Amino acid sequence: MGKIIVGNWKMNVGPLAQVRDWARAISLPSAVEVVLSPSTPFLSTVSAAVEGTNVKVSAQDCSSQPEGAFTGDVSASMLKDVGVSYVIIGHSERRQGHGETSDDVRKKAAQAIKAGLIPIICIGESEQERTQGKAMDVVRKQVMESIPDEATKGKILLAYEPVWAIGSGKTPSADDIRQMHGHILSVAAQRTGLAPERISVLYGGSVKADNAAGIMAVPGVAGVLVGGASLKLEEFNSILRAA
Repeated sequence: MGKIIVGNWKMNVGPLAQVRDWARAISLPSAVEVVLSPSTPFLSTVSAAVEGTNVKVSAQDCSSQPEGAFTGDVSASMLKDVGVSYVIIGHSERRQGHGETSDDVRKKAAQAIKAGLIPIICIGESEQERTQGKAMDVVRKQVMESIPDEATKGKILLAYEPVWAIGSGKTPSADDIRQMHGHILSVAAQRTGLAPERISVLYGGSVKADNAAGIMAVPGVAGVLVGGASLKLEEFNSILRAA
């Protein structure tokens, strides 16, 4: 399987016409799974713009509930209906800024799988946790508590995003990434009962055109989750070429 490249636009990119043109301008290397993750109002537009290509669309979150009186929430089945294939769940900006727990993440991931979406479950330690030597334990706990039982019934992706690397320009060393991805694969296999080769782990955190190839060459790295660099068309296309 080729590398998976996810562009997380966060609450950026607009107006609508720009979003449509931007989505259509992405170069499409063969054997690379390209996934764009715009804000919820733009999901339908991006889905229509990339129809018939090998580009997939991801939402940035979904509800932990299938339906009901939950004002402002969007269910996984609604996302599926507008052409979404993936959903990012448990990003550190959600865990920190919105107080989401691993239990919340697990429930959302379960809803995504039930709706036929592929959840991208984000995990990662803070700078303080790494400095204190707790990174492995923190990540293990997040993996064990964030993966739902339904993971054996549908595909999931994990994304290792060390919190201290997101938007900071800092990245772990290749050896640090290799060790952590191996750790995540081992823990996820224990949690799900799946063979490690059936589990994919992306790396995220200050991924750019000049470091993407080196990161993706690290054993255990199935692809990258790109933040700020996914908002720059030429840089994102360079990352796709590197894959």
